[in-house]
Amino acid sequence: MQDSIYVEDYCPVPEVVTPVHEVAWPKFDVIDGHNHIPVAGPRAQPVDVPAIVDTLDAVRVKTIVNLTGGWGDDLKRSLEILDEAHPGRFCTFCNVHWGGAGAPGWADKATKQLAADVAAGARGLKIFKRLGLEWRDCDDKLLMPDDPRIGDVFEQCAELGIPVLIHTADPTSFFRPLDRCNERYGGLKRRPDWHFYGSQYPTFMELIESLYRLIEAHPRATFITAHVGCWPENLGFVSQMLDKYPNFNTDISARLNELGRVPYSARDWFIKYADRIIFGTDLTIVPEMYRLHYRWLETADQYMPSHAGSGQNVMSWRVHGVFLPDDVLEKVYHRNFERLVPERRG
Repeated sequence: MQDSIYVEDYCPVPEVVTPVHEVAWPKFDVIDGHNHIPVAGPRAQPVDVPAIVDTLDAVRVKTIVNLTGGWGDDLKRSLEILDEAHPGRFCTFCNVHWGGAGAPGWADKATKQLAADVAAGARGLKIFKRLGLEWRDCDDKLLMPDDPRIGDVFEQCAELGIPVLIHTADPTSFFRPLDRCNERYGGLKRRPDWHFYGSQYPTFMELIESLYRLIEAHPRATFITAHVGCWPENLGFVSQMLDKYPNFNTDISARLNELGRVPYSARDWFIKYADRIIFGTDLTIVPEMYRLHYRWLETADQYMPSHAGSGQNVMSWRVHGVFLPDDVLEKVYHRNFERLVPERRG
């Protein structure tokens, strides 16, 4: 018998036995509205694209969205490898280089590049959480999402008819002290680069308030927030924002841990906002991952794992299915995305 163990090593095996209803094939076609396939640019990785297509075929995912398209030549290369080589199976969003914002001519250059990227085939704009945490303006000051000097980019999205998929802050634990009260302690010990607590960073609430001021400031633009409104731990707040801002939608990517721990509230939330929620995963593209999501969305299974192929640990809680009605499922699985993201032009 061990006298003691480190909390990072604690990995209890649940003894609870509950019914299991595997879902190998979802009820409707699926669009994975949030993923990353970095095939071009400085962060490019070797990617077996035909193997990805085979995986999508095996789990009824008709299209997967690549949010790491880049801009300019990198975007064109991404489109060539994915969208153009496999029509209909990939949907690529472009990105913006935010560095130096506020300098003379910056906004004109950024909006022209965005228009060129959309003309090349980008279907939307993805904004990473680095905006608000890392990007610096022309005076080397931290650039926040609602900075009016970058507002022309969002107005350009409205003019071009493309959505803005934005991730700001979240999870909340990443902005808390790394102590015994932090529910993601083990994961943050393994990935300290995910920890944004300290005077060098804005607080979680400063970032969230900036995000929703941005959405309010550009009512003509269509926003899709990543990860359940960027505050999945607080469905009440996200619901208030959905009620307040008709141009605000959200995906559910990588937040099965949060929603699956509050199944009653989550089910009510899905049903009430069925027209505003997009399916997405933001996880490794393997059949087991998708089938776990289908099981969670389509069944009432209890105390199921929240990650496929991983042991139970402090970053992977047990969750409960939300058994959504068929009309809600179909909207979340693909119809909402098809309505919000226009077909490729040209």
